[in-house]
Amino acid sequence: MTTKKISKAVLAYSGGLDTSVILLWLREAYGCEVVTFTADIGQGEEIEPARAKAQQFGVREIYIEDLRETFVVDYVWPMFRANAVYEHDYLLGTSIARPLIAKRQVEIAAVTGADAVAHGATGKGNDQVRFELGYLALEPNIAVIAPWREWDLLSRKKLLDYADKHGIPVEQKRGVAAPYSMDANLLHISYEGGELEDPACAPREDMWQRTASPQAAPNEGEDVTIDFAAGDAVAVNGETLTPAELLTMLNQLGGKHGVGRSDIVENRYVGMKSRGCYETPGGTVLLCARKALETIVLDREVMRLRLDLMPRYATLVYNGYWWSPERELLQTLFDESQRLVSGRVMLRLYKGNCQILSRESSNSLFDETVATFEDDGGAYHQGDAEGFIRLNALRLRLQQKIRKAVL
Repeated sequence: MTTKKISKAVLAYSGGLDTSVILLWLREAYGCEVVTFTADIGQGEEIEPARAKAQQFGVREIYIEDLRETFVVDYVWPMFRANAVYEHDYLLGTSIARPLIAKRQVEIAAVTGADAVAHGATGKGNDQVRFELGYLALEPNIAVIAPWREWDLLSRKKLLDYADKHGIPVEQKRGVAAPYSMDANLLHISYEGGELEDPACAPREDMWQRTASPQAAPNEGEDVTIDFAAGDAVAVNGETLTPAELLTMLNQLGGKHGVGRSDIVENRYVGMKSRGCYETPGGTVLLCARKALETIVLDREVMRLRLDLMPRYATLVYNGYWWSPERELLQTLFDESQRLVSGRVMLRLYKGNCQILSRESSNSLFDETVATFEDDGGAYHQGDAEGFIRLNALRLRLQQKIRKAVL
């Protein structure tokens, strides 16, 4: 808990039960004015009601912003240039949204003269770390308020009682809790809590919102082409789209064919294991296509260096170090590797799978005259392979001599 006297705080505000309670609690606990900030990053929900609710409680400074294009251009696309995946499966949908929200809160604090920022993340999860590392990296002297680490409203009943006492509208009936803790944006939707806390319990089919069941997906596959320019997707099926439009279209196409579901147990930064289910249809399609294009464009050793560094980059994003110097340094390397990653990939979506059909690029390093099994006209001298093999076998031959002598 901050001991600093707070006059004004910028709250990351959704208008739901938790953040509505936090809005009034901040006034009671800190005696401060509250500025609300609501971001549309493609969560698929109407955000304007948040304005009406904030006005109802006398909030004078209300920020509601459409940040979908910014989210994709400045956060999702850079992350995808690294092909970042955390612990083999998680495409970092929640993780990558937090730096943007933190940045805007700090910027709004500067504009409004606020001396604190506040969030609704719990004291058990990763989001508190992601938000606060972002705040402090961008504004070292800002005060941070995390109500879930301070108050005693640690149950849904207590939150509802507080809401009743203060006249906070609650859409859900008392005693009826949402079955899962969910987070959504243009890249993904996540599900945690409830019955999912038992890793042995399979998720119910009616839980999934963005993807069809592979069994219920169309019986005919659908071919899709994606064009890339300098590492970023720019068109789908020949249609040039803005980044947010493109990701939206891939979400629709992938979701229709059951692509992009994952059910994983991940290692949280705070130390515990957590089971989560994720839907990332567009991101899964995009990652598949990007990797296919890179196989013909990137130098072998550049690809291997990227593969070595990607897990570290992904961990930095997952743990909340988007604004760290090491992430920015790695980003420079990954961005440089993408300068020539331009071309077109065709893939087939079918019942949860992405099948690569073709890839082409004017920057391709694939040389048919060298790779062919037919007569290459002297492009490659097969006899040269003998010396190559003998040199690479030298250490193996020497090792075997020692083994025979010892044994």
